[in-house]
Amino acid sequence: MQRSYAIIGTGALGGFYGARLQRAGCELHFLLHSNYEHVRQHGLICESPDGNFTLPKVNVYADVRDMPKCDVVCVCLKTTQNHLLRDLLPPLVKDNATVLVMQNGLGMEAQVAEIVGAKHVVGGLCFLCSNKVGPGHIRHLGYTLVALAEFAARGISERMRAIANDFQRAKVEIELSEDLDVVRWQKLVWNIPYNGLSVTLDATTSELMTNPQSRQLVEAIMREVVVDARACGVPLTDEIIGRMLSNTEKMAPYRTSMKIDFDDRRPLEIEAIFGNPLRAVQQAGARSPLLEQLYAQLAFLNARNLATPR
Repeated sequence: MQRSYAIIGTGALGGFYGARLQRAGCELHFLLHSNYEHVRQHGLICESPDGNFTLPKVNVYADVRDMPKCDVVCVCLKTTQNHLLRDLLPPLVKDNATVLVMQNGLGMEAQVAEIVGAKHVVGGLCFLCSNKVGPGHIRHLGYTLVALAEFAARGISERMRAIANDFQRAKVEIELSEDLDVVRWQKLVWNIPYNGLSVTLDATTSELMTNPQSRQLVEAIMREVVVDARACGVPLTDEIIGRMLSNTEKMAPYRTSMKIDFDDRRPLEIEAIFGNPLRAVQQAGARSPLLEQLYAQLAFLNARNLATPR
């Protein structure tokens, strides 16, 4: 069976994975806002260490009501736009459709499940270095991994395997997980220190790793996030810390998505990546001092940044 895919949020992430899937022969439908007319006329460009390519013709839409219902609906919006999902998702979701939540943070699947029903929801954790450098122009720097996990059940489902096959044909690395909470917290071990410190310290990933003091702070935050996960009943091990530090050291200098949003004076994904995990830890009766500090600092910087005239 050939599945049709809808991409809600055709940016650095949605544009990259959607373009790869279309190039592999899947049927794709892209929802765009400000770049709609440009992409309608010129298509998508993807630069990548794996090989550059252009899709001169793509199915693009400015209004979700003009899109067909699809087998897999990929939620690739920034979480700061999740208030739009109540209008965007229902017109696209077939009775047996899968809504693949490809967003950062904690608790995103539950938000989507309130709209479409838990049975439709699968988590898609993206370990990707990619930037949108112009209208319809994606620059992929490294990594492609997507970790899939069911929201409403444990174990590896047939629909996970089917979606995985499509992504693998698109030259995307796939990991199938039996526990969504585990992969969500694993991603937070990276996202919390690097996204947070990239803004508070005004630094790229390479700058954070080459300075001894900031590298020590990155590792300290990672260790705290692992402890936080355990407090919430998620069995992470310390092994993930060394692996993520090593992987980041090998990366090209990378300006995180949160730093790009900050520099462009867009709202930061503070609640999804920092607030929701912090509240989960507090509800578990624990403390997370470094996370508390990052959350407060980012809230201050975000509010000031958005209030400052351009």
